[in-house]
Amino acid sequence: MWDKVQETVKYITDKINFTPRYGIILGSGLGGFTEDIEIEFTLPYSEIPNFPVSTVEGHGGQLVFGKIGQNNVVAMQGRFHYYEGYTMQEVTFPVRVMKYLGVEKLIVSNASGGVNPFYKVGDIVLIYDHINFMPEHPLRGKNDERFGPRFVNMHEAYSQKMINKAKEIAVNLSIQVKDGIYLGLQGPTFETISEYKMVKILGADCVGMSTVPEVIVARHMNMECFGLSVITDMGNEESIESISHDEVLEAAKKAEPNVRALIKELIIKY
Repeated sequence: MWDKVQETVKYITDKINFTPRYGIILGSGLGGFTEDIEIEFTLPYSEIPNFPVSTVEGHGGQLVFGKIGQNNVVAMQGRFHYYEGYTMQEVTFPVRVMKYLGVEKLIVSNASGGVNPFYKVGDIVLIYDHINFMPEHPLRGKNDERFGPRFVNMHEAYSQKMINKAKEIAVNLSIQVKDGIYLGLQGPTFETISEYKMVKILGADCVGMSTVPEVIVARHMNMECFGLSVITDMGNEESIESISHDEVLEAAKKAEPNVRALIKELIIKY
């Protein structure tokens, strides 16, 4: 893994000579955020050594490098999922590459199903903790101390300082946000009504098929993390009867302007 990461980092740095401070992973229907970046370089995943290629509709397939305010950023326009058939090491490989490109802070977005009765479709949820219900762990196997410690402290997986700043920004922009706990499941099936009930019983507020592995690996390398979910369906009989990926993309698109504004201001002001 170490050699592959360093090979990929060398390829990218030789090609663009750019050091990002922020890394951004854009979830389903949120790829338009790249319009807020003063783009300097783009690299298709297919050209990057050792990189997987996203296979999911609504996910692009390139790294976008540029500026937001005075900060250098790299955005993943399209992420990778365990359900696509990749290993957890492949799913999280880009996070390791980001770290060695210079990224200190990781921002992760996703579309998720809500089980908190105070949520509604279109809500933006700031993730303050997660529950890992994925069937595989991205740190399973021999640990390479060059990346991080064998046992990772997950006490503050999501930066409280970044959450506080995002809430302050949301107030200033008149954007309503909620906060909550995200539970990660494998997918790719949407949850049954009984699974949604399980998620709620376990203490989570929303559920999705990504984010958790990426944040675990980022924390392994001591990156500061911020995550948000767009609630694209609710875990009740009425909502799940008709839920489809197209509906998820549509709901995410409606929330996208506020998500973009929030992330942009967070990068500028934090």
